Amino acid sequence: MDSGEVEGRTLAAGSATGRVLRLDEPLSLWGGMDPATGRIIDRRHPQAGQSLAGRVVVMPAGRGSSSSSSVLAEAIRAGTAPAALVLREADPILALGALVASELYDRRMPVVVIDERAHAAIRAGDEVVVRAGPRGASVRGPRGSATPRG
Repeated sequence: MDSGEVEGRTLAAGSATGRVLRLDEPLSLWGGMDPATGRIIDRRHPQAGQSLAGRVVVMPAGRGSSSSSSVLAEAIRAGTAPAALVLREADPILALGALVASELYDRRMPVVVIDERAHAAIRAGDEVVVRAGPRGASVRGPRGSATPRG
């Protein structure tokens, strides 16, 4: 991502800053992430062994089980969850996990959806700021200056 900002849609409100971890494929958190450590434990996933903890995770979508919401809520409670999720496709299961953690533990993790072009522009290792609220969401690149979309 250049030093710009892209807009998106809020699935779960919050704000976070962190380094980007791009996942090449969708990930099911149920059986795919250890909520005690935040590590990807699905051996078939291309990023197996990587830690999601404290990272802005950029992935196409979630995958699979509705139990992923409880795994995400537990990871948020334990402090091992991603700082934020930036998706290309809306995932109500992941959004539910973040919403449950917000209600039960008063801990927020933004979940946002951005378009395909903007999603592709975010690079692994970028330091980004994610803000998500009732009026929409934004992902801001390293220097924070706005770049026109289109």
